[in-house]
Amino acid sequence: MADIKSEDLFLNRAKFVMKLLGVWVPCSDETKFHKFYRFFMMTLQYLFLFFQIIYIVQVWGDLEAVSQASYLLFTQASLCFKVTVFQVNVKSLRELLKRMNDKIFLPQSSKQNRILSLQAKRIKRLLLAFMISSQTTCGLWALKPLFDDPGSRKFPFDMWMPVTPQSSPHYEFGYAFQLLTICMSAYMYFGVDSVALSMVIFACGQIDIIKDKILKINSIRKESGDEMSRRIVASDNNKKLIECIRQHQAVVLFKELLENTYHTYLLFQLVGSVGLICMSALRILVVEWRSIQFFSIVTYLSVMISQLFVCCWCGHELTATSEDLHTVFYRSTWYEQDVRFQRCLCFAMMRLGQPLVLRAGHYIPLSRQTFVSVRRMDKTSLPTT
Repeated sequence: MADIKSEDLFLNRAKFVMKLLGVWVPCSDETKFHKFYRFFMMTLQYLFLFFQIIYIVQVWGDLEAVSQASYLLFTQASLCFKVTVFQVNVKSLRELLKRMNDKIFLPQSSKQNRILSLQAKRIKRLLLAFMISSQTTCGLWALKPLFDDPGSRKFPFDMWMPVTPQSSPHYEFGYAFQLLTICMSAYMYFGVDSVALSMVIFACGQIDIIKDKILKINSIRKESGDEMSRRIVASDNNKKLIECIRQHQAVVLFKELLENTYHTYLLFQLVGSVGLICMSALRILVVEWRSIQFFSIVTYLSVMISQLFVCCWCGHELTATSEDLHTVFYRSTWYEQDVRFQRCLCFAMMRLGQPLVLRAGHYIPLSRQTFVSVRRMDKTSLPTT
């Protein structure tokens, strides 16, 4: 059976985007040029955040100006925090990538290949929709000063800039800086989220493979032949059961390492989304609905909600896939196996009854219930008329 490299199956898009932006896991023999390129790309993001902070300080006291700039400030702050966490935890990420390609996680049949491929397609489609919507939002932001304020020379975003829009080429340089940096921010968002969330769905695929393995265990009673043949089948079944248990233990350790690596940015994303959605919804109430700015805020709001949903959906899929694992083990032909198999299965089911839960900040479980709770919190935070 040809091996599928799970790292490429689940993370090929994320790796391509993040390598292009210079923030992927550096190789052991990284050149000085690549180090400088990564430093330059990270500096652009932090400069964008720094310029926004300066602008907030300058307009402090003007509620409308502060609210208009705040949602972009928190978005960029979230991006910088995510990328920083990604870079700081490179060692843990290398270990996660290594475990994804471990022998114990390799598919052993065409059906198991299809299980992993299907899971990879599911998460890729959701993340691709997120990437397209985020780039659409960036395009609308770029068009805002051209259509909402025709004839005037304004930058796409209200932020402090070391150049002035009244003169050339300062205006063109500043416009290009803001537009390119925010587009790169959206792609970095996509890349970092793709790595963490795709690994969660990879764990779901491995649990589905365990279910497939345990249901294919043969019955000893139906085995024709002498006593020696039945013993061989029984021994083979015990090996398959132990293999399933070891694979489940590997999935549990993989999930724990994944949570330890990215729990801080997941918590930041979850808590920050509440404020970002509320501020965006408030901006809609005071912006002319026929303006480009209105549509840009609407698309931005949909992007933030979809991003929050994908995070919670991945956590929910992990829990939902693992919570019935002990039931699937019970559906196997355990009653037609030897005593050793039944004893081992009994101990295994005691552990399998505990579903895997992905938690943000080691505290908040990521699930559909959490997504609904956050949406209710957003609604109650909005003023009523």
